[in-house]
Amino acid sequence: MTDQPERWTQATVYPDMWVDPKDDPRDSEGPGPEGEPATLQNFLSGYRMTLRMKCEGLDPEQLSRRSVPPSTMSLLGLIRHLAEAERDWRNWFTDGDPLPKLYGARDADFHGAVAEQAVVDASLAGCKVHVPDVGHGAVVALSDSGARQTAFS
Repeated sequence: MTDQPERWTQATVYPDMWVDPKDDPRDSEGPGPEGEPATLQNFLSGYRMTLRMKCEGLDPEQLSRRSVPPSTMSLLGLIRHLAEAERDWRNWFTDGDPLPKLYGARDADFHGAVAEQAVVDASLAGCKVHVPDVGHGAVVALSDSGARQTAFS
């Protein structure tokens, strides 16, 4: 008998992986992105998609469950933190008035991650921020599936 919980995985071929490579939507064949802006957007898309995949199918209680007490870390908190960080990046690298904080005071992104469906819905909506492509003058929005939608400003 072991004290460690069984590790959950979707993988069938490689049990030490979370998902099999052939089923991983983040895995793209072909050449990688060219240049810093494209590389940044590629990494951001991959991180966003990974977090959404990890959260898929979880209810509000599971999303807001703290990893290890007394930590405030939760998957829902990470979603909210990602949205806040992307908003900060947008404010640092674009002209115009900065967007206000989504969650207010320091660490409110984690402290406010509670097990309520309305909070989950608002957090997912907040994560659909527009990330500027400072190299090309475009704004890239990443959808729930991680697909890129580009609108030129």
